Amino acid sequence: MSPAEDAAEPGARVAPGPTGGGGERATLQVIADQASVSLSTVSKVLNGRGGVGEETRARVEALLQENGYLRRGTAHVSTLVELVFGELGTEWSLEVIRGVERVARANGLSIVVTESGDRNQPGADWIDAALERRPAGVVLVISGLPEESRRQLRVRNIPFVIIDPAGDPPPDVPSVGAQNWSGGMQAARHLLDLGHRRIGVVAGPEDMLMARARLSGFRSALEAAGVELPDPYVVTGEFRREAGIFAGIELLSLPEPPSAIFALSDLQALGVYEAARSLGVSIPDELSVVGYDDLPVATWVGPPLTTVRQPTADMAEQAMYLVLHQRDYGEQENLRIDMATELKVRGSTAPPASPQSGE
Repeated sequence: MSPAEDAAEPGARVAPGPTGGGGERATLQVIADQASVSLSTVSKVLNGRGGVGEETRARVEALLQENGYLRRGTAHVSTLVELVFGELGTEWSLEVIRGVERVARANGLSIVVTESGDRNQPGADWIDAALERRPAGVVLVISGLPEESRRQLRVRNIPFVIIDPAGDPPPDVPSVGAQNWSGGMQAARHLLDLGHRRIGVVAGPEDMLMARARLSGFRSALEAAGVELPDPYVVTGEFRREAGIFAGIELLSLPEPPSAIFALSDLQALGVYEAARSLGVSIPDELSVVGYDDLPVATWVGPPLTTVRQPTADMAEQAMYLVLHQRDYGEQENLRIDMATELKVRGSTAPPASPQSGE
C-alpha cells in the first residue's frame, strides 16, 4: 500500500478548520504539508502506530485537532470497550467490572480490562496501544486523563468517561461519581444519634476530592451538633485494609480512645476490625464502626458492617450508558452525574457503653 493509500482511509472526513481559508476543506495532505511530514507519518499518528518521534506526533495531533479532523464510523465498527484501572484486585474494582460488563454485553460489546499508571492517570504507553485498538469507547477508573490524551481520543471520535474522579474534571470531561459529602454527613448523623461524641476517622488520601468531600460532610454534621473532631482523632491513609489496621491501632491506643470510628472505605473499616480484635476491643459493644462503599464483603464480616452505600455497580453502568450516548449522538458537554448514597445500618454500630457529653 502506498503512503497515500495508507492515509486515505474509508470513513475519514474533515470539517472546515481555521486553516481552510475561504471554506476549503482541510485534507490529510494539507496537514502533512503543514507538519512537514509524509502522508504515511500522519496515518501512523492517526492510528496510534509507532515509528514517530514524540515532537512530531504532538505537532501532527495538534494540526489534526486544529483542522477539525474527525474519523467517521470507526467508533461504530468496533465492538470493544476499554476499561482502564489505576489499580485492580480490590472488591471495589470487581463491582465496577460487573457494572460495565452488564451494559456492554446487553449492547453487543466486549470489554478489555487494563491496569495502567496509578490513581491519578494512566501510564504513558496506554494511549498509543488504545488508539491502535480503536475501541468503541473508554471507561477510566482513574482520577483524570491528560489533555493530550483527551485530544487524541476526540480526534478519533472515541468517547470516554471517568468513574469516581478524584479531582474536579473539566466541564467537557464526562464523569460519574457519588454524593460523597452527603454520604459523610449520613455516617456522622447515625453515630451522633446513637449517642457517640468521641468519634475517630480513618480519612482517605488528601489528593482525592472524594475523600475530602466525605470528611467535609462528616465534619459538618459534627459541627452542627456541637461536637469537636480533634486532630489526633483523624488518621489519614490509603483506601486499603492495611491503612485501616494502622489507623485503628493508633486511634484505639489514644489515652481516651474513640467509642466509634468512621472509615472512609469498607476496606479501611475491615482493617479497623482487625485492629480492634488485636487489642481485644469488642465491636459493637466497645467500638462502633461505619464504613463507606457497601461492598459485598460488608455483609460477610462479623458483625456485618454498617456502611454508606455508594452504588458502585450502578455508577459503572451509568458510565457505559454515557459512552453509548456519545457514540450514538456525538460528544456532549457538562455530562457530570453524581449518584445518591444511602446508609446501610447493620450490626457494627450501637450506643456507646456509657453516656457521652459533647466535647
